[in-house]
Amino acid sequence: MLPQLLRSEDRADVGVFGGSGFYSLIEGEVDRISVQTPYGAPSDSIAVGRVGGVRVAFLPRHGQHHRIPPHAINYRANLWAMAQLGVTRIIAPTAAGSLQPYVKPGDFVVCDQFVDRTYGREQTFYDGPRVVHISTADPYCADLRRRSIDVGRELGITVHDSGTVVVIQGPRFSTRAESKWYANQGWQVINMTQYPEVALARELEMCYVNIALITDYDVGLEGIEPVTVEEVVRVLNANNERVRQLIERLLPGLSTQRTCECARALEQAVIS
Repeated sequence: MLPQLLRSEDRADVGVFGGSGFYSLIEGEVDRISVQTPYGAPSDSIAVGRVGGVRVAFLPRHGQHHRIPPHAINYRANLWAMAQLGVTRIIAPTAAGSLQPYVKPGDFVVCDQFVDRTYGREQTFYDGPRVVHISTADPYCADLRRRSIDVGRELGITVHDSGTVVVIQGPRFSTRAESKWYANQGWQVINMTQYPEVALARELEMCYVNIALITDYDVGLEGIEPVTVEEVVRVLNANNERVRQLIERLLPGLSTQRTCECARALEQAVIS
């Protein structure tokens, strides 16, 4: 079960989900496309245009002006809409907190694992009668991760080349006890939107990379004061241009051919 593609003139090769504070990407001529899906409407209309010669679809996952909280995002509609546009690669920057002292605000983490602590979210396209058990052993695209790390370092950004993100339900931040528990597990990053987004992308055989921009230390670290929205926004505003630069430099280097496992994710996942 894969989405039916829209008109060729609406197509895009790469999709970008904008996170908190990151609401636009494409400069110049843009087509705004409203897409309806079997799962309802996505977070907003999708801006389609060219970045570095690559046809890109951009969607702010919280909608413009940050009107949709993390637990209420229609993740299925967002991913399905991208697939209808022909997107096969997703670049997903996010704002995130640090659970470890060596991961500092302003650093980027290209995550390689997630831990799901959400509940009640629609998390699969396969509710029956077709049954699919998608593998998320290695949920993030190895090729996109490697390329993102290389480009970030070329730009002089401090990039951590791996990290586990624990995804909490939100919209509240963690208690000190919860945060300390996550940190003691050795996990590096905390966020509210990575799940089920990454798993749904895998069900659609999309390549997916998360670039986590660290905005703050979480409260489980000793001596850390509770995070405020004002502080998060300040760090985002200071660093979103670096996110944009990384994406703009990453896009032209992407081959039209995919040799990673993402493109074959359903081959061994369907129960017949």
